[in-house]
Amino acid sequence: MADVARQEAIIAASVADLWSVLVDFEHYPTWARDLKQVEVLERDADGRGVEVLYRAAAMGRSTTYVLRYDYADAPRTLPWRLVRGDIMRRLDGAYTLEAVAGDPAKTDVVYVLEVDLVITLPGFVKHRAEHKIMHTALRELKTFAER
Repeated sequence: MADVARQEAIIAASVADLWSVLVDFEHYPTWARDLKQVEVLERDADGRGVEVLYRAAAMGRSTTYVLRYDYADAPRTLPWRLVRGDIMRRLDGAYTLEAVAGDPAKTDVVYVLEVDLVITLPGFVKHRAEHKIMHTALRELKTFAER
């Protein structure tokens, strides 16, 4: 059964600047330290990554997965769905970006992630791992975008 987790952060960067970072998949490994390799497998007519392959460090090993992105609500929301993965059945999520009222140089970022692993883990271990993944992702995004 999949678990859904949600985290939110205010980042001192505009929606446009954050969007640029989020869709620059090939550069994720420069700021997201658990990602070892990212390769865009398919692009849409506008050149945006639609299917993206990731190799990441996870639970003391390497994992590989492919995500499919949807640009229907760009640049407000960047949702994705798992196409395939070696240790997960589901790894679906989204970043939602909204300018902070009165300060367009700041963005409220909501990160939602739904995870279902192939292996069974105790609930507390799973929740701790989800929290770490999300917290790290938002913290690293914030650090990179605010430079």
